[in-house]
Amino acid sequence: MTTTAVTHIASLVTNDPSLGNGTPLGLIHDAAVVIDGDRIVWTGEFSKAPATDNVLDAAGRAVIPGFVDSHSHLVFAGDRTEEFNARMSGQPYRAGGIRTTVAATRAASDDDLSANVARYLAEALRQGTTTFETKSGYGLTVEDEARALRIAGRHTDEVTYLGAHIVSPDYADDPAGYVDLVTGPMLDACAPHARWIDVFCEQGAFDGDQARAILTAGRAKGLHPRVHANQLSYGPGVQLAVELDAASADHCTHLTDADVDALAQGNTVATLLPGAEFSTRAEWPDARRLLDAGATVALSTDCNPGSSFTSSVPFCIALAVRDMGMTPDEAVWAATAGGAAALRRTDVGRIAPGARADLVLLDAPSHVHLAYRPGVPLVSAVWRRGERVV
Repeated sequence: MTTTAVTHIASLVTNDPSLGNGTPLGLIHDAAVVIDGDRIVWTGEFSKAPATDNVLDAAGRAVIPGFVDSHSHLVFAGDRTEEFNARMSGQPYRAGGIRTTVAATRAASDDDLSANVARYLAEALRQGTTTFETKSGYGLTVEDEARALRIAGRHTDEVTYLGAHIVSPDYADDPAGYVDLVTGPMLDACAPHARWIDVFCEQGAFDGDQARAILTAGRAKGLHPRVHANQLSYGPGVQLAVELDAASADHCTHLTDADVDALAQGNTVATLLPGAEFSTRAEWPDARRLLDAGATVALSTDCNPGSSFTSSVPFCIALAVRDMGMTPDEAVWAATAGGAAALRRTDVGRIAPGARADLVLLDAPSHVHLAYRPGVPLVSAVWRRGERVV
């Protein structure tokens, strides 16, 4: 394998305080990074960089870790433009809109669904996302959920079984029967194809008892919990996530003091999804409250066709800084190291020896420009597993 050095980096975000200035971002100025194969083997000041086979001059621009998007719903078909238009005209967002996508997804071919995933992943990659999670949840039958996970698995290792997205329209009059399906035959068919299990614990979806039964059944099959929690209202989702040691509680918009304390004291990451609030004109999550309490916070896109149809992590960073009380440093950390924590990964979300060589070169001298220049395509180059892909 050949070694490559990226040199003359004005500002390097390592997310390792021991390598840089002692802050969580571990900033190094006038820096260099050395890649060997698919791994980072050296980071530090440019003047101390070892000799390498190849050199790429960053020309005074910033380098950050590739974004880790830990919450998306990409296995779908169809379009919900009319719903969005109606919402922007005054109609409230409700979880039941998912049924529209379920019908379209069931009708789509495997090839069409896989092409759709690839399309949005390429879109995300151009904006700096090098690791992503995605879910089922738009099939809601044994066959359709299993095929969604198989399709997702062609594109990522971070695959989540979300048969408990909403109660299937086929079981509208028998929600208990649908929970039995999700925890029985559907789980049996889906568990071999997933790493995670998720549930939408919310009014109009699944209550706390149902969510507990679903997550507990999944855990017994070797799947680790994640929870859609407290998005539309106060509820038991966050407490349940912490109790079951879920990797993340996602949304976290409506939190009691007890919810915040539980997240601060547990191992569950609070994953905030500002694209959803933007697209539904809902109340913003209070990131400042979580951070000040000591909770670990991640930022993700929640890319889906209904409530957050964006694949842009930079856009979510700008929203988090503008409307959720985060500093630019906190938002960039949350979108990289925070996302890695939400997936319980240590090999991504940082630029340090031994980490996977996932880097983003910005057309800017500092990571702060991601919030300072919202909407501007600042991603100049992307490396994933040591290979330049953008």
